[in-house]
Amino acid sequence: MGLPKVVTREEWRAAREELLALEKAATRARDELNTRRRELPMVEIDKSYVFEGPDGKSELLDLFEGRPQLVVYHFMFAPDWDAGCPSCSGFLDQIGHLAHLRARGTEFVAVSRAPFTRILPFKARMGWTVPWYSSHLSDFNQDFGATFTGEDGTLQEQPVISCFLREGERVFHTYSTFARGMDHIGFTTNFLDLTALGRQEEWEKPEGRASALGAPAGSARVRYHDEYVD
Repeated sequence: MGLPKVVTREEWRAAREELLALEKAATRARDELNTRRRELPMVEIDKSYVFEGPDGKSELLDLFEGRPQLVVYHFMFAPDWDAGCPSCSGFLDQIGHLAHLRARGTEFVAVSRAPFTRILPFKARMGWTVPWYSSHLSDFNQDFGATFTGEDGTLQEQPVISCFLREGERVFHTYSTFARGMDHIGFTTNFLDLTALGRQEEWEKPEGRASALGAPAGSARVRYHDEYVD
């Protein structure tokens, strides 16, 4: 296992200052990227979508709860699955109190294709309070890339984050991101990126740290939070 080189405090400080310059450059680049994201054009949603939730059927406009913005996490949970995706569950575990988002006029919800009758017991098991809706009555997930037809002709799921803006009764799609585009979102990966062993994935460099804990690579160890053995 290739652990970091052991040096004196003075050598570490010099190396840290060198890295700090790169971190500041990355922060400025991220600010510019965020600006470009806010400058993206938007598309008006002129299609009717039906969702199922705790209060019965809802439309996309209802999911805003009267707020100007809506962030949707397309949670991987197909209609025939008994439980939601473990990795998506790990992501949802990291969602904090929504009051801070709502204070900035933004609502957050999870949406899955599984019927609400399947979502409800799994949500209770996980202890989540995040609003969660079923889109099985419409093709919402398909239209926003969270459900797609694989090479074998079957429907496949992938996690997606989609953002919407409301102007009165009009709803607009402003942004969506997939796969590694969600890398910077979430407590776990962000904190692991600060550590010497990182996320412990095989693709990370320096090589040789993925198996540092004597177990499979990081993502292979993901479980539901009530299944981990301390």
